[in-house]
Amino acid sequence: MDSSIYVTSPAVALPQSTSGQSSESPSMTELLRQILETQREQLAFMKGQAANQDAGARWRAFLGRWDQDFPGVGQHCKEVLPIIERAYLRLIQELTERLREDADGLDSDFALAEFLDRYGMRLGQLGGILSQLGPLADAAAGESPS
Repeated sequence: MDSSIYVTSPAVALPQSTSGQSSESPSMTELLRQILETQREQLAFMKGQAANQDAGARWRAFLGRWDQDFPGVGQHCKEVLPIIERAYLRLIQELTERLREDADGLDSDFALAEFLDRYGMRLGQLGGILSQLGPLADAAAGESPS
């Protein structure tokens, strides 16, 4: 679930009076220094915000935290993902071929129940597995094989 965060840029604080100058006329160097500092703060904030919104970084951190207990699990996900993808697509192909051959085959309650029994649970479960393995496999893409 993503949500937008709107941030306004911080106001530049005028410098306190320095020796030899009134607070009404700050030196150009001091103003430029403050602008530069504000831009650095904004850059650090934006980098942090970008890192928080990077799902891949979160999954890489997750794999990194558990690397000692589950070594190579990300790489293993990467290796088995094509197998699950093929099984998922094979099931979708079978489902669509059946519906194309018998377009009126889901008109009765019995036919619909049989169709859902045959495809519904398996399709939902394979989709769930794909949605879990995919991000882990993507996060492991930068890792070297174990």
